[in-house]
Amino acid sequence: MVALGSVSLLVASGAEPTPGREKGQTRLVSVGADGSLAYTPYTLQGDTLPDFSHCGFGGGGVPLPAAVVRETLSPEAGTADDTARIQAALDRIGNLPLGADGLRGAVLLRRGAYRCAGVLKLNASGVVLRGEGDGEDGTILTATARKQQPLVQIGGTAARDDPKTSRAISDAYVPVGVRSFSVADASGLAVGQNVFVVRHSNAAWISAIGMDRIQVRSSAPESTKQWSPFDLRFDRVITAIEGTRLTVDAPIVCAIDRRWGGGAVVRYNDAGRIERCGVESLRAMSVYDEKKTERVDGETAYVDESHATYLVAFGAVKNAWARKLTTLHFYHGPTSIGGAAKWITVEDCRSLAPVSQITGGRRYPFSIDGQLSLVQRCYSDHGRHAFVFGARVPGPNVFRECRSEHDHATSEPHHRWSVGGLYDNVEAQMAMQDRQWMGSGHGWAGANYVVWNSRGSLICQQPPTAQNFAIGFVGKRGKDAFPRPAGWWESEGTPVEPRSLYAAQLQARLGK
Repeated sequence: MVALGSVSLLVASGAEPTPGREKGQTRLVSVGADGSLAYTPYTLQGDTLPDFSHCGFGGGGVPLPAAVVRETLSPEAGTADDTARIQAALDRIGNLPLGADGLRGAVLLRRGAYRCAGVLKLNASGVVLRGEGDGEDGTILTATARKQQPLVQIGGTAARDDPKTSRAISDAYVPVGVRSFSVADASGLAVGQNVFVVRHSNAAWISAIGMDRIQVRSSAPESTKQWSPFDLRFDRVITAIEGTRLTVDAPIVCAIDRRWGGGAVVRYNDAGRIERCGVESLRAMSVYDEKKTERVDGETAYVDESHATYLVAFGAVKNAWARKLTTLHFYHGPTSIGGAAKWITVEDCRSLAPVSQITGGRRYPFSIDGQLSLVQRCYSDHGRHAFVFGARVPGPNVFRECRSEHDHATSEPHHRWSVGGLYDNVEAQMAMQDRQWMGSGHGWAGANYVVWNSRGSLICQQPPTAQNFAIGFVGKRGKDAFPRPAGWWESEGTPVEPRSLYAAQLQARLGK
């Protein structure tokens, strides 16, 4: 520990830190008597654990809305395909005026069975698809198409940059966890504007983290792709401007370092991105070929792949949700949060009995590629990467109080430097590590990830120029795919206070 003024700094050296407190505590966050939180930097540059409370609908801590039912449909005996009549009802809602609450209304599907060969599309703001329960006696949608597609697709068109507004970040180093930084020129920027805070990378950084020297797969050397420089684009709103110093609404979760390429702020237009849409209280089943089976780990697995992928795929949408959904026999499962999605909440959903081959690219029942999203109280059975992040996900994002069983692989940031995810009270097999040649050269899969009071098995390694954290983890350490320095382990075997980091951060920011 190094003292710097009135702030104590915990310097991350690459080795596991020697515990400075008793088990049941962490040196990185302390809770005041009033519920306030104090963060201790873990590097000399001032990096701290991020505030994850901005994740979820409404920017975190905002209850999901209840849309008024405008259309009601009931099952029709003998109908081979209900796609057109459900879509027509959704379209009629989409043509209604927006209410003061930003909603148009809900289509209610009465309990019973419906069949859909097509994709149901929510492409207007304020539209909700609702059933009467996700149990066996609830509303049951059967995806009958014999091809890979989602059952419900939500989204408009993605945001577009305005290149003329790009302003270089002038700070030599913007630490993990901060919301304020300086730009060379703040002209043309204003409070309330949507911006991307862009973290550039250069060839020197790629070399520093070893991703231009990925060990190749011996069986297929040509499949391993060395990395080249890329951008991380943090989707933010400007909340304050003082001279050339900007404050945004949520923290930056990967350090922006001038040595490694620096950064910029650029305005964007997302007039085509819809918002305030949801799917609720449904049970969905996918038709598949029961004759296609394989023996896997001593069990018979159904491995047909020509059928539905996800129940809900979130595209270019913000402030949207999925709740109380159950899937059976899907290629993946309940939800996919795409890269153009923001402020999504997925809660109380279950993935049961997925059907696919058990190999790469399959069985990702709860997948996040977007940012500022929250997946909570969800369950996966017989998934592979049950609670997973894709490549170069900007973060922050949260999996909270989720559980998986009979995993065929680990819940994890999956590849290519995803940043700023939280696994809070999750029970699963988990990994934050260098995956090297796995996949197509996945390499360092995640950086600045936090596993908080979780259970199961865990691999936690420290990537160069960043860190990963295992705090209050109870369970066993998994076997590293490739030997690397350990991440930041604290209070192993004993949960810490606060019990939920996400809940404590919400309370500290919004009050009880």
